[in-house]
Amino acid sequence: MIPVRSRSSAPSIASAALVAGLLASACSPKAAQLAFGGDSRDLRPRPPGAGQSSPTHPPVLVVAFDGVGRAILYDLLRCGMMPGLARLLGSGEGKAFPHAYFDERLLSTLPSSTMAAWVTTFTGVGPAQHGVTGNEFFIREERRFAAPAPGTFSDSTPVLAIYTDGYLNKLGFSPSVYERMRKEDPDVLIWVAMQHFWAGTDRLLLTKPTIVAEAFEAFVANTASKLTTGKDTRDVYEHLDTQVVDVVIGALDAKPLPDVLTVYLSGADLYAHIASEGPDVARRAYLTEVVDPQMTRLARKLEERQGLLDRFVVVTADHGHTEVLHDDTHALSASDKHGPAVALERAGFRVRPFKLDVDAKDDFQAVLAYEGAIAYAYMADRSSCPNKGDVCDWKKPPRFEEDVLPVADAFFRSSEEGAPVPELKGTLDMVLTRRPRPYAEDDLPFEVYVGKGQLVPVERYLEEHPHPTYIDMASRLRELAVGPHGERAGDVLLLAHNGDRADVAQRYYFAEPYHSWHGSPSREDSEIPLIVARQTATPETLRALVDHAVGEHPHQQKVTDLLLSIRRQPRGK
Repeated sequence: MIPVRSRSSAPSIASAALVAGLLASACSPKAAQLAFGGDSRDLRPRPPGAGQSSPTHPPVLVVAFDGVGRAILYDLLRCGMMPGLARLLGSGEGKAFPHAYFDERLLSTLPSSTMAAWVTTFTGVGPAQHGVTGNEFFIREERRFAAPAPGTFSDSTPVLAIYTDGYLNKLGFSPSVYERMRKEDPDVLIWVAMQHFWAGTDRLLLTKPTIVAEAFEAFVANTASKLTTGKDTRDVYEHLDTQVVDVVIGALDAKPLPDVLTVYLSGADLYAHIASEGPDVARRAYLTEVVDPQMTRLARKLEERQGLLDRFVVVTADHGHTEVLHDDTHALSASDKHGPAVALERAGFRVRPFKLDVDAKDDFQAVLAYEGAIAYAYMADRSSCPNKGDVCDWKKPPRFEEDVLPVADAFFRSSEEGAPVPELKGTLDMVLTRRPRPYAEDDLPFEVYVGKGQLVPVERYLEEHPHPTYIDMASRLRELAVGPHGERAGDVLLLAHNGDRADVAQRYYFAEPYHSWHGSPSREDSEIPLIVARQTATPETLRALVDHAVGEHPHQQKVTDLLLSIRRQPRGK
């Protein structure tokens, strides 16, 4: 997830979604709807006589951490610093894990950002297939900006709608893993706690609005000022994660226990974004001091209900983190008077205002969407709207030479030469583009723009310009951009110097100022945990299960294959 504003005058990058989104609109009708629902929403009433659960297949607990990279989590577990999570994994009191397998291969989707990553995790396909290409993106055939976690403006409405209206569920085109489970096993009982993508579940568990409201009041009063003075606080995130586990534990008193339970905790990510001590120090402390005690409580409750005896426990995350500088120079914000929007304007484009909804008569010719280390730029066919006041026909693809190349060239020259936007010099690692296709057709892969109208395939560019910190970039970029909805990743993709730079002072990002960000193809952002445990299994049998599901391409969407494989087994096998 992404945190709320880092300075009081700037728009937020709203994946403080859980905190700001649920609370900033406390007076809105949607907030009232959520409050009416209390701390849970029953989504799928079962008819009389129907099975109440599916006890013939193994139960599953999915522990979903936001912003927790593989190296940090595995190190803490293996050093014995997270005994609560180890208890869920069946380790007993020591540091050994006789009933768990730690996968060392799984990679986040690209961009390694919250919404694209979790939808990929829980659909089993990449963004070009499921259609959620980032925290925000443009749907050209609808002339609509989608923003489940806004990055270029501050508005909690879409974030809140994730829980009240299934906003994120409705943005994609692929069935969720839960829907696929139910198709195979109609009686399966599925609960999800605070996750954004919950299509096909029986029950959505939410924190109590009154408790979240108190946390938000503290956040508004303290966070913005403390960010600028270096006196960061994690109390609001600790309170939030504690309450999520409170709600889950309370719900587990019910009968029957869920066959599939997903518990999502966002605090480690939220705190990492704003912590002046840096994301690694911040996350290590947060995981050991905040998250692990909650894992102890969850393990104790499940043991009390004999809910761990035959249950698979799957632990994963969406992305890692990269430290950045908290200043206006390195933050390429949408509000910056010398930033990316200016490059579009100087290339001759009228830019869409940075807000969720615009008037039907608004005459924009270009759109920007932010994903941390990555940004998307979308162009209209300007021949359909040449004059100010003309409304563009966004169902038409842009023209490559007349509309797309001028934008790619403006960004390339700005970063390489300092013109037409001097402030962008040295900020971009790559400018990528492709020949547009109609939105209903499968899209072409991105290529690297190298100036003077020339494109180079990504694989060849990386051979000629090695990026040792990038991992499997070309294939992950294809999963983002090549497919029926790949146009949602833009006509021009900007990759900032971020995960390719060892020196923090040389890293840039598309956001307001923070202390940490993600989204790049780097190992730091991309290597994510996948732990599978079961008290009756050995690491060898669990590894065989994971290897079969993950295969030769260990990308995030394989988590769905793993969960389906687990649920297809007979109970006790």
